[in-house]
Amino acid sequence: MQHMRLYSTNSPDEFVDFGEAVLRSLPADNGLYMPEHITALGEDFWNDWKSMSFQDMAYQVVSTLLQGAIPEGVLKGIIADGLNFPAPLHQLDDQRYVLELFHGPTLAFKDFGARFMARVMAYLTRDDEDDLTVLVATSGDTGGAVASAFLNVEGTKVVILYPSGGVSDLQEKQLTALGGNITALEVDGSFDDCQAMVKAAFLNEEVSKACNLTSANSINISRLIPQMLYYFESARQLDRPPVFVIPSGNFGNLTALLLANRMGLSIGKIVAATNANDVVPEYLETSVYQPRPSVPTISNAMDVAAPSNFARMQELFGNDWEAMKEMVSGFSANDEETREGMKQVYANDGYVIDPHGAIGCLAADAWLKENPEDVTVILETAHPSKFGNTIVDVLGKEALAIPDRLACLAGEKKESILMAADSADLLEWLQQKSS
Repeated sequence: MQHMRLYSTNSPDEFVDFGEAVLRSLPADNGLYMPEHITALGEDFWNDWKSMSFQDMAYQVVSTLLQGAIPEGVLKGIIADGLNFPAPLHQLDDQRYVLELFHGPTLAFKDFGARFMARVMAYLTRDDEDDLTVLVATSGDTGGAVASAFLNVEGTKVVILYPSGGVSDLQEKQLTALGGNITALEVDGSFDDCQAMVKAAFLNEEVSKACNLTSANSINISRLIPQMLYYFESARQLDRPPVFVIPSGNFGNLTALLLANRMGLSIGKIVAATNANDVVPEYLETSVYQPRPSVPTISNAMDVAAPSNFARMQELFGNDWEAMKEMVSGFSANDEETREGMKQVYANDGYVIDPHGAIGCLAADAWLKENPEDVTVILETAHPSKFGNTIVDVLGKEALAIPDRLACLAGEKKESILMAADSADLLEWLQQKSS
């Protein structure tokens, strides 16, 4: 059996194996890695998928895509250990379901990708002498999930860049209060600045090599692979293919669904729900892709104005705007509408939803007005308590319940290093660290 090979979106004729794609994260030509083949799941899988355990189903899906890139026993262990929490569907009514992706250790969907990736990287570097430096930019939840997944993992250091004042208080504590092998860089700028700085570090061959850099952002293909799994998990509980409504920032979640669909998962349509940073909905409307500076919102994890996974989306649709528009519909909401959405869901359904999920609910409502027969699955990407100030402000104190594993961070000391939004400053800091 030929193992999985990947190519760069900028060099479709040059291939690397899965291990190199994961550890390098970003090709030298500044493209993104994509699988050469996306193998469809066979009849045996579809005959049994509804009765499998989540872990068995996950193994079947991932092993079909990876084509032997990780030995069977190792992969089963990675999935059993890394993906050991549920992704339940909460029914609001006959046509709206919320897919709760916050039952992992850091209360966000990023736990799926980060825990899988940390274990894959530990396997790939098991014989290496040099430490791996995981460099990541976060607009909220990625950093916390990565920090938790890699905390005290032997042979790794984690460096997290986040926008100063751009994440919630408890999100910030998840980045800055762990210590150990985790360092938080507080950047005087936006998430897009952080992301540009991380890219610059990877594209600087000298720094990348000296620090043994790898990324944990959704530019890393090993983040997207486990994110496919909760789409299978939710779809198998419904009697018809749902319309998936995806609150979207860097568009990794949506790209993961496109991969799942290419592997054979039947879906209705996809609604890409964004806040005021609506470059992709605008593209779907006009066919013009125009990244611009991001604007801060109360749904901060989606404050992304140049989503890195857009190149993968274009690749999957063969750069065909009409084809993408046929499958993906865009939606955006401003902060005022988001607050109203949160109030509506709480008043009508007795359900507390975070600002990102609220935009998803608004998008689902808009979709169902036009398509009243459909069933929608709305992704709730993080526990609402991670946005406690907004919950209290919009819904009142009684709506806020903070799980112990988050509440315990409130009194911890924040440890961060302030940095200008300047790639040269990051490169200099990394070089000093590696010398």
